[in-house]
Amino acid sequence: MSSKPSKIRKKLFEAPIHAKSKRLSSRLSNELVSRYGVRSIRVRKDDTVRIMRGEYKGIEGKVTGVDVKTGRITIEGVTREKIAGGTIPVKIHSSKVMIMSLNLDDKWRKDKLEARQKGA
Repeated sequence: MSSKPSKIRKKLFEAPIHAKSKRLSSRLSNELVSRYGVRSIRVRKDDTVRIMRGEYKGIEGKVTGVDVKTGRITIEGVTREKIAGGTIPVKIHSSKVMIMSLNLDDKWRKDKLEARQKGA
């Protein structure tokens, strides 16, 4: 592996979509860590998260969208005023949020979480 910053950035930007998707994980709240025995998991739509860094620190809301290409998520209620008028959702990096509650509607996600729990 190279230690050259330009090569590392290039690898980050040119990574395949499944590798970029893996980087969309966020840490779980202490309550969820004790329940599932897992420290982090990939963020998905309809998870409830709390922003931990930046201008919107402390705001809690549901995830309305996940952008795998940029590694950022949009959260309900986190918007910015445009100069021309109107509002747009602010995209927050997935590493800057903490998952407060999980959306376990997906059977596959639930099974995977339980499997990771047994392995720990």
